[in-house]
Amino acid sequence: MTRLIDDLNVLHDGYVEAVNLAVAADDLDRADRLAAEYDEEAITMIAVHEDRTHLLPIRRPRTADSGLRALVRRLTASRAA
Repeated sequence: MTRLIDDLNVLHDGYVEAVNLAVAADDLDRADRLAAEYDEEAITMIAVHEDRTHLLPIRRPRTADSGLRALVRRLTASRAA
């Protein structure tokens, strides 16, 4: 069995690349969707690893942003200005 942190790092790296490609294509809506998908996939991965799938679905509070979502929000705001 692989370590959870290693799996999460691989997941994060893949989403960072996809978000960067979306931003480079000036598709901030897609970047935001990808960031949200990352949040959901990471939560599911943790629940499966910890054998806590009975607690799903877990939803992050609207005020809590992952690093990817915060970056997309900042980019969106700067492009709008």
